[in-house]
Amino acid sequence: MSGTLSDVEARIGTVHKLSAVIAAMRGIAASRLQDAHGHIGAIRLYAGTIGEAIGHALSFSDPDRASLPTPASGSALFIVLCAEQGFAGSFSARVLEAAQAAQHAAQGPTDVLLIGDRGLLVAPDYGIAPSWTAPMIAHPARMPHLAGLIAEVVFERVSDGRATSVSVLHAAPGGTEGHDVVQKRLVPFDYSRFPRPETSLAPRITLPPDELLSRLVEEYIFAEISEALMLSFAAENEARMRAMIAAHDNVTGSLDALVGQARRLRQDAITEEIMELATGSLPAR
Repeated sequence: MSGTLSDVEARIGTVHKLSAVIAAMRGIAASRLQDAHGHIGAIRLYAGTIGEAIGHALSFSDPDRASLPTPASGSALFIVLCAEQGFAGSFSARVLEAAQAAQHAAQGPTDVLLIGDRGLLVAPDYGIAPSWTAPMIAHPARMPHLAGLIAEVVFERVSDGRATSVSVLHAAPGGTEGHDVVQKRLVPFDYSRFPRPETSLAPRITLPPDELLSRLVEEYIFAEISEALMLSFAAENEARMRAMIAAHDNVTGSLDALVGQARRLRQDAITEEIMELATGSLPAR
């Protein structure tokens, strides 16, 4: 590291500004992470309510529905949730690696719905060519809209036979790196998760049992997609917060080095000035 005192002081000012930007980004990520955790609890409560209703609806419907065979003519559809914004480390790379492995493990054709512009940029590096893409949410308030779009595509492809299985791959907070990659199957729908009600009092319904169950299943899948989006959003912001903490540590180290260099240059300048004054005061011989 070299330069004049004015150059070093200018670099110190630049590093101070960079440190302020990093601190602001870390604060925004922390705020979004906290907000996401609050929404996750509400989504799970909603899913639990729908799940309880499915248990009641099953008492009116075919008890062997969960074991019905699924045709294997369509493709395995994967919903892959990546980051929308940068400065999140290897977040998208880890999700895409899991998606690549899932595609290789699948028997038969596969298809991908890719969410998140950062993932879309690097998806070709993993041999992933999505048939449908959308931006990832940048705020929890956008979650219902995106979940609705994804659910609409999923239901359309399942209903016309293009997809016979649907799974969502996303990051979730936790693990040694701040997030784990999770794969969850949405279709075929697992009815065995929902116990029949213990009460003998049957609820009053206004729809045919099969139609009621079908609507509840669609609503539950929407809730599962919503939860996956919010978990991914939380994990993305946790990854960004960790990246900003690491960046702050690096900037602090650089700032300390620059301040030390400026101090030495200032001392050298003072010493040189003193030497000039002392030399100038000596009598000529």
